[in-house]
Amino acid sequence: MQKKMHRRILVITVIMVLASLLAACAAPPAATAPTTGSEATAAPATEGAAATSGEKIKVGLSFSDFATERWKNEEVILRKLLEDKGYEVLSQEANQDVKLQNDQIDNMVSQGVKGLIIVAQDGDAIVTSVDKAADAGVAVVAYDRLIKSPKIAGYISFNNVEVGRQQADGVMKALDIENWDVTANGPARVVKLGGSPTDNNAILFRQGQDEIVNPLVDAGTVEVVADQWVENWDAANALKLMENILTSANNDVDAVVASNDGTALGALQALKAQGLAGKVPISGQDATADGCNSIVKGELTVSILKDIRNLAPIAVDMVDNILNSKPVEGMQDYTLSELTLDKALQGNVKALFLPVEQVNKENVNALCVENGFQSYDNVYRDIPEDQRPPKP
Repeated sequence: MQKKMHRRILVITVIMVLASLLAACAAPPAATAPTTGSEATAAPATEGAAATSGEKIKVGLSFSDFATERWKNEEVILRKLLEDKGYEVLSQEANQDVKLQNDQIDNMVSQGVKGLIIVAQDGDAIVTSVDKAADAGVAVVAYDRLIKSPKIAGYISFNNVEVGRQQADGVMKALDIENWDVTANGPARVVKLGGSPTDNNAILFRQGQDEIVNPLVDAGTVEVVADQWVENWDAANALKLMENILTSANNDVDAVVASNDGTALGALQALKAQGLAGKVPISGQDATADGCNSIVKGELTVSILKDIRNLAPIAVDMVDNILNSKPVEGMQDYTLSELTLDKALQGNVKALFLPVEQVNKENVNALCVENGFQSYDNVYRDIPEDQRPPKP
């Protein structure tokens, strides 16, 4: 009897212990104390680039082409800067096809971009798609090439008239035009090679060039023997034009005012074939690697440095500020007529212009290499070691 009682007590005790263990296992875990200070993990901050749904805001990049050396470089810079701010980037290149660029812009708008940075192939023809984008609430920034619409949110470029002035000034100084002997030599015979006629910048470059050249023409010191425009800024087109000009002029040409490095280097091929490279001063623009290399070889006379490393960040900040309803510093109002020299165009645009610098054989290393704009090895390729400056 006593043994049975002990067994019952033992069984009851085991059951109670098991019940206690089961209850403990079912209890909710203790709350974890919140981390503070450096232990806290914050959501990554973006400057207004994340939508309330958590999706990134889309910004589109539209380029006329990548055949022009600088545009692909700037696409890489712009993309990285936008992505660093938290934007999703859509990028298209139109291969110098106006209709394709319009279609690509329409497509990016349909994909939900809120901002567009555009290098226009044709500042007139692209207005169709740009106005539709603006009407849909998209902030459009014209990048280095004007889009002829008052609906754009902003236009950023360099001082394009000054570019033309510096091109012509560099060539005239290389001719030593102030001491040119008209009696002995006749007027200096100058060729003008403009850029693409669909690019408003080419018109502004020509305005600056003419501010230097025309007074010399009026004074009888200079004669313009050819005046051509290079479609699509294509070096091959410049080569053909220059070949024809040299043939018609019987190689009697004293200087060439060309509007960018690509067209200048094309024209230089024609000059070189006639033994005139390095003898006939010629201008360019953009201080490209090939252009700078040609300068140190004594072929291209002058280029114009437009430091794209300054342009791209300002363009990205402009888009970011506009999308976040913040003011854009430094913007000024201009009429479309004063920017295009076309009095028929109506409306205003907000624009910001950056300064430019003339590059020649004496300063190419200081302006373009020492500051990292172009690499030492690219600029001085094929140059004997004893003719190179020290490597930075």
